[in-house]
Amino acid sequence: MTTLLERPVTLFGDVLLAMVRGLKGGWRFRRQDFLRVLADASARATLIVLIVNILVGAIIAFVGAVQLMKFGAGVYVADLVAIAISREMAAVITAVVMSGRTGAAFAAELATMQANEEIDALKVLGLDPVDFLVMPRVLALVLMLPLLYLFACVGGLLGGFAVSASLLHLPSAVYFDRSLMALTYTHLGLGFSKSIIFGLLIAMAGCYYGLFAKRNAEGVGQATTQAVVTGIVGIIALDAVFAVCANALGI
Repeated sequence: MTTLLERPVTLFGDVLLAMVRGLKGGWRFRRQDFLRVLADASARATLIVLIVNILVGAIIAFVGAVQLMKFGAGVYVADLVAIAISREMAAVITAVVMSGRTGAAFAAELATMQANEEIDALKVLGLDPVDFLVMPRVLALVLMLPLLYLFACVGGLLGGFAVSASLLHLPSAVYFDRSLMALTYTHLGLGFSKSIIFGLLIAMAGCYYGLFAKRNAEGVGQATTQAVVTGIVGIIALDAVFAVCANALGI
């Protein structure tokens, strides 16, 4: 039990130390590896993030419109979508998608390397796996998830507009004007901060289960499953913590 608790804390500490070393003396991982992971966690994930968040924005707008139309307040659907997307749903849904997509890929890749004894070979050569394998993945998600969050916000607003225009016949100028009024720096800053923390969590979960996987095919499957489950549950738990803290601070 102690070992299970020590491993993630030790890995997190090693990542922090590697980040300090990298900022001071330069990163030790290969530039090609970092660019490959960066592309996988950004450009190749943009389409699915946009599609999912467009659908989420449309769902929020539809549910809100059905209720607000009863009070003749259909115009406030734009406010509802803008606040819900920027504050909560864009960051959470994007993180869940990336956990199932990129976090699982990290775990499977590192678990396969563990099974093939490639990580042991790095250690024999005197190369730290945290510097060469974990850091490029952590940096890629921490840097790219906030960018994907911004794309998700745009997608959610477009999904809400599609429903508002078809169901409420709301003019585009009115919808986007109300949306821009509702999109304060507070809501955007909160969602942006969440995306950074979520990116760190997803990368750490994928790398942790990949590095400590069993050295067989079953271990690769288990590591992938555990990384996704831990990532999604951790995202929901952290979002609840953010909600409590934001409420306490009056944000």
